[in-house]
Amino acid sequence: MKTVNIGILGLGTVGGGTYEILDMNRELIEKRIGREIKVAKVLEKNTERLKALGLPEERATQDPDDILKSPDIDIVVEALGGIEPSTTFMLTAMENGKSVVTPNKAAVAANFAKLKKTAEENNVEFRFEASVGGGIPALTAITEALAGNEFTEVMGILNGTTNYILTRMTDLGLDYDEVLKDAQAKGFAEADPTADVEGIDVANKLSILMALAFDTYVPPEEIPTTGISKITMDDIHAAKEKGCRIKLIAQAKRDGDHLNYSVKPMEIPDSHPLAGVSNEFNAIYVTGNAVDEVMFYGKGAGALPTGSAIVGDILAIAKNL
Repeated sequence: MKTVNIGILGLGTVGGGTYEILDMNRELIEKRIGREIKVAKVLEKNTERLKALGLPEERATQDPDDILKSPDIDIVVEALGGIEPSTTFMLTAMENGKSVVTPNKAAVAANFAKLKKTAEENNVEFRFEASVGGGIPALTAITEALAGNEFTEVMGILNGTTNYILTRMTDLGLDYDEVLKDAQAKGFAEADPTADVEGIDVANKLSILMALAFDTYVPPEEIPTTGISKITMDDIHAAKEKGCRIKLIAQAKRDGDHLNYSVKPMEIPDSHPLAGVSNEFNAIYVTGNAVDEVMFYGKGAGALPTGSAIVGDILAIAKNL
């Protein structure tokens, strides 16, 4: 049985979740793809994290080149987050003949064309299913199962923090500041929630969705973006009176030869499938000229849901090696 060696950059929440899945489902994975997937090296200095995951210390390094330039590594999982040095690490890995998998929406959105071109030039794969919607396999569906469609619209709820806040405001009548504190206490919101509540995170994800669905790359900073921090209970009540719920929606819609796109709070009718997406769940709603309307729903974040998408990408690459 062929062994495929994996290098993981970062054993935080997502990197750790990826390792956990590869470990707990090892026999099932080997049976399904006819390959042994081995985590050969990890970039991690926290020995307690290694012990918690059951990884021997000799598999850890603090030198990225031990993974990026090693002839023994086949696939690199970049799970560090942020635009740099993550982008440079991914480019270096591909230039050294390694396929790359990442959940890093900020790096993918900021450098989409460069990362894709480098993969093509070096005859390796670059996959990033986990960068949009966590465990929801929407990107693979768009690029593979639905590839025969001309897409007319993509819209979705792409951030669990903001969806949790708006759900609690709507269902419990709590104001924004109160719910934000609750979300932070439960770990659904960061200490600095700016990227989530102001829509920055969602703009990154919409940029990626548009590049795949419409073959049109728009930098995240050029997407008109409004967050939820100014939503009041008056806004919530006004929407309810119309039979609607307020959701932070990423939307790109084809209008003839023009593509309209935005990230902003919208009043969604209760009859629309997206209105029922609550709390930290995400959903991506796609319209194609052949398939018509399709919605993908699930957990948009978390160690195992996001790790599930990463492992799916790893296995897709491993089968082709």
